[in-house]
Amino acid sequence: MNYLHTMVRASDLDETLDFYCNKLGLVEVNRYDSEAGRFTLVFLAAPDDAERAREGHSPLLEITWNWDSESYDGGRNFGHLAYRVDNIYALCQQLMDKGVTINRPPRDGHMAFIRSPDGISIELLQAGEALPPQEPWASMENTGSW
Repeated sequence: MNYLHTMVRASDLDETLDFYCNKLGLVEVNRYDSEAGRFTLVFLAAPDDAERAREGHSPLLEITWNWDSESYDGGRNFGHLAYRVDNIYALCQQLMDKGVTINRPPRDGHMAFIRSPDGISIELLQAGEALPPQEPWASMENTGSW
């Protein structure tokens, strides 16, 4: 398992990037705009980690900016922790066997979400290509929120 990123939401992308980049000194290493989803993802790294981060070898801070106005209360500005895993199906089964609820099952063989006892969302991402869909995951419904 590899630690990938921590995601926080921004209500004003320019102000947020000014803080993290111009004031704190982080470096933008990747950006993704989704017209369909109406959001922008900006991935930042510490200056000494920037090259390794561009190659996928260093954790990142993911800034998520939703284009439509949204109020982030109740801690919703903090998004999730993310980890790359060797086999998402095997790990989700191990977690279920230990009593952990899979809030967003890995129906696509690529991504799942669980929550810590304190309500922190944790994203699990399959290393490499997505695994072929398989049961019981392919037909499993979401549980709660993540």
